[in-house]
Amino acid sequence: MIPVPKAHPPRLIESDLRPISLTPTLSKLLESFVGAWILEKIQGKLDPHQYGAINGRSTTHALIDMMQHWNRAVDEGQSVRAVFAKAFDHVDHNVLLEKFTEFNLPDIIIQWMCSFLQHRRQRVKIGSVMSEWLEMDAGMPQGSYLGPLTFIMLVDKLQTSCMTHKFVDDTTLSEIVAKSAISYMQECCNELVEQSQEARMIVNGRKTKEMMIGPILKDPPPDLLLNDTVVDRVSTFKLLGVHVSNDLKWTEHVRAVTKKHHRACTS
Repeated sequence: MIPVPKAHPPRLIESDLRPISLTPTLSKLLESFVGAWILEKIQGKLDPHQYGAINGRSTTHALIDMMQHWNRAVDEGQSVRAVFAKAFDHVDHNVLLEKFTEFNLPDIIIQWMCSFLQHRRQRVKIGSVMSEWLEMDAGMPQGSYLGPLTFIMLVDKLQTSCMTHKFVDDTTLSEIVAKSAISYMQECCNELVEQSQEARMIVNGRKTKEMMIGPILKDPPPDLLLNDTVVDRVSTFKLLGVHVSNDLKWTEHVRAVTKKHHRACTS
């Protein structure tokens, strides 16, 4: 496993490093065969609002669908309360295999996946230094072909009472709020937590953000709680590669892209 920096320089191990598993080329090739077989079996059974790791769907499709609903609501004088749940920690192998059974996958695939997960070991390599081997009893190797595909099966039943869009482990909850209406987003967040706990997963409250889009309400709703953590309310958020502002204008995104281009040209 190689820790790849997400920020330069990385400051925190928990948030600024992405652990990428390096597996043999032949293993990756075999994974792609099995993954294509799995996808063929489950393609029509998945949540239609899951846009990740599925042929013919992308971040663009997810963004267009969300932005269409948000812009329509704002045009009608309503507000949108959006919650961006950034990550789900922990993948329980037993629950994952149960999901394979629920999707009625052939026994040979389930047996193969048991072999793929059982007695899996990893060690960390930084430069020329390596850690001791450690046997993993949970999780999926990041950077593998089967990682995202099995994860979308695991989170398939995470569907709250409000509008829910998913891109692998990024989940966006959207609630349309009229001027005089009461927000029920806390109930939706509670549902998300309860459903994730049933799958033995934990919603990362520190990475989750909230945004109020559109007209400012006279009585702003109270802060949201996620696993006893107060969700930060932001005015801009980088969603699937696009910087979204609470006024739905593109100024912030254009500024970020221009800044990135300038930094690349001067480095």
